[in-house]
Amino acid sequence: MNNHVMPTYARLPVCFERGEGVWLLDNDGNRYLDAISGIAVCNLGHAHPAVTAAITQQAGKLVHTSNLYRIELQETLADALVSASSMDNVFFCNSGAEANEAAIKLARKYGHGLDVEKPTIVVMEGSFHGRTLATLSATGNRKTQEGFEPLVDGFERVPYDDMGAISAIDNSNVVAVLVEPVQGEGGVRIPHPNYLRHLREICNQRGWLLMLDEVQTGMGRTGSMFAFQQAGILPDVFTLAKALGNGVPIGACLARGTAAEILTAGKHGSTFGGNPLACAAALAVLKTLREENLVDRAHILGSAIAESLRTELGGNLHVIEVRNQGLMIGIQLDKPCGELVGLALEKGLLINVTAETTIRLLPPLILSDEIARHLVEQLIGIVDAYL
Repeated sequence: MNNHVMPTYARLPVCFERGEGVWLLDNDGNRYLDAISGIAVCNLGHAHPAVTAAITQQAGKLVHTSNLYRIELQETLADALVSASSMDNVFFCNSGAEANEAAIKLARKYGHGLDVEKPTIVVMEGSFHGRTLATLSATGNRKTQEGFEPLVDGFERVPYDDMGAISAIDNSNVVAVLVEPVQGEGGVRIPHPNYLRHLREICNQRGWLLMLDEVQTGMGRTGSMFAFQQAGILPDVFTLAKALGNGVPIGACLARGTAAEILTAGKHGSTFGGNPLACAAALAVLKTLREENLVDRAHILGSAIAESLRTELGGNLHVIEVRNQGLMIGIQLDKPCGELVGLALEKGLLINVTAETTIRLLPPLILSDEIARHLVEQLIGIVDAYL
């Protein structure tokens, strides 16, 4: 064992050597069904031919130049994302935390432009936005924040999916709302169907920016390219990462209208953000999602898996609820169930437990009907045996 890596993860006792679609193979040749997709990253599965070809070809041409110069693939990717989202422009970075940092800085700059002395962003209980100091401060999880004080100020926290709490805010410093369309780390919490629409209305009324963290929900995961599209609204700002590069690190902060004019030359930057290699991978991802109709597939398959789980686990008194939006699925139990991760690993199934009591499934969008049935059967057996 290598003892020189900082122990920031409680790693499971397995090391993967290669991947094939929805499967991962360890050093001993054992095969595992990846039902977590590297935490919503590998939506196209592992070693997808289109992404592999794009990376290989680009690596042989040009990997990095820096943002001191034009990057044609970055411009092409920005055009594609703007076309898919109806936004106006994009800032590229390397991760979801960096994308959210950009959104936070954008909101503060917006507020100062309105002569707000202490621009404040409304954030939600149970949220997760990253582990940098600003995104950690925006995150609604005290356990994650503990030990890293002093936190960054300029955030006002309210309960998630509670429009009354939003409406009751009486703070002249508020300039924006930052929210996840579905809380992933918070336990796959899906708000009321009108929640985002109501947030859009109140932001319009008060002159606030509506900023959506789509790091986990974006790129087809919830059954639309971006989750906000199911609400029939447009945010002022939204962020992407995770599945955008299918494993190649890339993040993006998209803006429209007034928000798209805030970050100008010298106000923000990233050494590696939007480099040719990452953009080539992301363009291959977008093309594959369209050509293989995987966004609609996520909606259909997610509904089918969730319904099967509700039917099969409905009689289990410890199962409170099965929630899903597309292939973002949560099984809420009435007690902590972290042990299930190790038990599933022993059976060749990779799952995740979040918010202590929720089994989270984020399988690749390329999952076949047959393998989806295998996933459900395996998971039901593991849960029933555990409970």
